[in-house]
Amino acid sequence: MQHIRNFCIIAHIDHGKSTLADRLLQLTGTVSARDMQAQVLDSMDLEREKGVTIKASAVRMQYKAQDGQAYELHLIDTPGHVDFGYEVSRALEACEGAVLIVDATQGVQAQTLANLYLALGSDLEIIPVINKIDMPAADPERVTAEIVELLGVPAEEVLQISAKSGLNIESVLEAVVQRIPPPKGDPEAPLRALIFDSHYDTYKGVVAYVRVMDGNVVGEDPLRLMATGADFKPIEVGSFTPRLTPGASLNTGEVGYVATGYKSVVECRVGDTLTYKANPASEPLPGYRQVKSMVFAGIYPVEGDDYQELKEALEKLQLNDSSLVYEPETSQALNFGFRCGFLGMFHMEIVQERLEREYDLDIIVTAPSVAYEVVLQSGETLRIDSPAELPNEGEIAEVREPWMDIQIFTPTSYYGPVMEMVKRRRGLFTSQDYQGKDRVQLNFEIPLAEIIIDFFDQLKSVTRGYASLDYQFKEYRADKLVKLEIHVNYEPVDAFTTIVHKDSAFHKGQAVITKLKDLIPRQMFVVPIQAVSQGRVISRANVQAMRKDVLAKCYGGDVTRKRKLLEKQKKGKKRMKMVGSVEIPQEAFLAVLRLSDDKN
Repeated sequence: MQHIRNFCIIAHIDHGKSTLADRLLQLTGTVSARDMQAQVLDSMDLEREKGVTIKASAVRMQYKAQDGQAYELHLIDTPGHVDFGYEVSRALEACEGAVLIVDATQGVQAQTLANLYLALGSDLEIIPVINKIDMPAADPERVTAEIVELLGVPAEEVLQISAKSGLNIESVLEAVVQRIPPPKGDPEAPLRALIFDSHYDTYKGVVAYVRVMDGNVVGEDPLRLMATGADFKPIEVGSFTPRLTPGASLNTGEVGYVATGYKSVVECRVGDTLTYKANPASEPLPGYRQVKSMVFAGIYPVEGDDYQELKEALEKLQLNDSSLVYEPETSQALNFGFRCGFLGMFHMEIVQERLEREYDLDIIVTAPSVAYEVVLQSGETLRIDSPAELPNEGEIAEVREPWMDIQIFTPTSYYGPVMEMVKRRRGLFTSQDYQGKDRVQLNFEIPLAEIIIDFFDQLKSVTRGYASLDYQFKEYRADKLVKLEIHVNYEPVDAFTTIVHKDSAFHKGQAVITKLKDLIPRQMFVVPIQAVSQGRVISRANVQAMRKDVLAKCYGGDVTRKRKLLEKQKKGKKRMKMVGSVEIPQEAFLAVLRLSDDKN
């Protein structure tokens, strides 16, 4: 155990995490030159394109240090996005140290700090590294000063490297060996292994990524998952090199995998503790929790015939991603589809792109909504994730919505526009912290519903791309929230139903009505479109009827002949309106989804 080092690399998106991992694999000879490619640990095309790790991965490296000793290094590559914060926290629990990368051109960013605080909370040894020092815009002195102020370490302990060119990479490996402590644990105690991630394999079932804390995993002795109580006989035990390489056992302090044979990741959850069925540990490792979806949206096939393909695609995606939840739902406008729950907007975007690319599906994703807590007059509390499920107003005592703590990093010159934008979206300013002379961290509390629709895009727009954002769930808080329904020809359209703040109901209703008025095709009768909230119509527009000229063949004679024909037409239209139905075209639906939230 004295020659084992477990560490991870933490950084803001696009600060060079995967590139540094590539150089470490090359330097230790873990991946041959023939098999080497950029972002070798990122297996998905989406990860390569977006430059962000979506799925955690692990790799074992052998390194001979300058002191002549051979060390076994376990690198855990963590997801970089805030939506996957729980997976990052579990991966950090599997390590004793973290390499903190900061871009020499950008300095400390929002997620740099978020991941750093997670690492410090897990009591990890931090090795600060400044990357991209060979870039023309690099300012290593300024960034070093930021890190020294942040961590309170001497400036000479901050390593300066270029992961792309390979400059000074060996100093990172030496720092890992010298500064990060070896793993602690009792090899004689009953087995306790932390599951920090998993993926689905067609032949081996669910493959659990584990860090052995106490005891060891040997051969084919039956194992137990302590949170779910499920038992299984392992199919295979081994390590990552970075391919799955079978071995005889995993010992205390080592990182590797256990193939469970399960057919769904639901049984094998991230954060669970693995132990022996025959000789179980007395208590599981701390920190396990059930991951809850924060954002919900409906996913529907463009063609109704593709419903079965969409169902199969979601089933396959869920095999690899236990945080994706879905259930069937129907809509008058869009027919049959699924209500899906996601960890956040980025998670939703990834699922949507994977459905379109990997399964070649044409899909419509409805406007995202959040989960609300509704307290009824009877005292019962409901959790609803679809606005259409909100009970009648007379039954409700209060509606609570999720609030988030958000941190925005911005140059001080954009202080005013950021404050104005967040205030417009019901945000509450809590504090500020200056990071150097021209950068400020602004802290706010804001409802989740206000940041899930183009908040990040608007933030980038008002700060010309310089701001970065991080957020964490705070609490459920009661507010004046109402259901906004859109009625077409006096019939409510469930797909347009939303829950909004009482003060913005009129503006939002008016925006939707204005858009629909231009897009719903004219009928032979007048079609009223209404926005309804709290039992009354707050906005209305009419789609005018197409009119046949019944007077064309009536020439000459008394005016009463013309009146008679017009009255007959009027009665016909009245009867037609009673039996007629209005088809809402999909373009109208998509246009409402794309409605800008400027009027918020």
